Amino acid sequence: MAETTRLSGGIDQIDLDFVEREATPRLLMKLGIQLHLAGLSLSNTVFILEIFGVQRARSTVHNWVHKADLQPEEGCSPDHVAVDETVIQLNDEQYWLYAAVDPDTNELLHTKLEPTRTNVIAYGFFAELREKHDVDDAVFLVDGATPLNAACSRHGLDFRYERHGNRNSVERVFREIKRRTSLFSNCFSNAHADTADDWLKSFLFAWNQLI
Repeated sequence: MAETTRLSGGIDQIDLDFVEREATPRLLMKLGIQLHLAGLSLSNTVFILEIFGVQRARSTVHNWVHKADLQPEEGCSPDHVAVDETVIQLNDEQYWLYAAVDPDTNELLHTKLEPTRTNVIAYGFFAELREKHDVDDAVFLVDGATPLNAACSRHGLDFRYERHGNRNSVERVFREIKRRTSLFSNCFSNAHADTADDWLKSFLFAWNQLI
């Protein structure tokens, strides 16, 4: 029941103001967006819509997801924040994905996709995180990555090294993102970095609805 409630709540929060001329009923558009973000491939999402008598191309559902411009809620006040960085593949290039997770709730707080890994980028990631959430009094859990540690120090944040334990939450997020982007290549295939970044923000929204 809890998962059903979260899924329903997620649908209610999807704003379709971007729609101008679209023959698809809005409820089915919202359902298609939520099903894809919850884990269905574009092909399977299209198949579900066909059950309701709506035939749409995979690219149409893909565009719905990106135009909805879904964003996670701001203003969280976690006691701990697990932060990490990992490499993901975008076409033939590698990008660095930064993520912050509340290990007590497993909610994603912030993500950032960058073409490289530097102290300046890590500092900017923490600056954006602090703008969105009340994290100045939180304890940050890091694994020894130099840019993240340096960024914590420059921002005056309390942090400690932890390779397992509460940091497992961010590792789970990374595993799911990598699974989705490798299994459903149509998310990232031939996509620009800003399109992939939009998808990640939508994923963040859906992840927080379904955990």
